[in-house]
This record gives sequence, C-alpha cells and structure tokens, in this order.
Amino acid sequence: MTNDAYSSQSWWIAVLGRTLHWARLREHEAGTGEVLDHDGNLHTYDSLDTARSMLLDAGYVEFDGIDEDDALERGFSLDEVAPPRAGDDDTLVGLMTVALGRRA
Repeated sequence: MTNDAYSSQSWWIAVLGRTLHWARLREHEAGTGEVLDHDGNLHTYDSLDTARSMLLDAGYVEFDGIDEDDALERGFSLDEVAPPRAGDDDTLVGLMTVALGRRA
C-alpha cells in the first residue's frame, strides 16, 4: 500500500450486527487524507476533513472519541477491543474485521 510520510493517524470503527470493522485514517504531510478500509481499499481525499466526512457518512466513529458507554451500546467493551497492529498493511487488513462475542 503506501509508505509515504504522514503527520497523524487515527482509527475509526463501524459495528454492523456482531461485526466490528476498522478503518485507518492518515493525514499526509501535504494535507491530504487517506483511509485504509477493512476490505483493503485505500481511499485518498483532498483533505483530512473530507476523509473524516466520508467515514462519518459511512457510519464510522473515531475510536478515540468513544467512552465505555458508547462501546457498550455498540456491543463491546473498551477493555476487549484495541486498534489492530501489524508490520505491513497487507497483514493489517486481515485484522481489521472482528467478530464480536455475545452482547457486552
């Protein structure tokens, strides 16, 4: 995928039924936004604001912006879920869809 320098990164989630989907948002030094979705698609936007708007329109929320009550409403606990980590984007994509257990 990309190895370009970026100035910030955030993680976003969407919960569909009992499945949690991650998306990674990066702001590049040029001010553009880039989203890697759970299907491995890389979307580039003219600005970080546009990228955020697209994520919100698709039903995602920023992971750092939710509290335990928000998480429980979505069917998981913050103690049980953390942004995926991997050495490369190809491996990362395989970790970006998570089947949730029973209702928290």
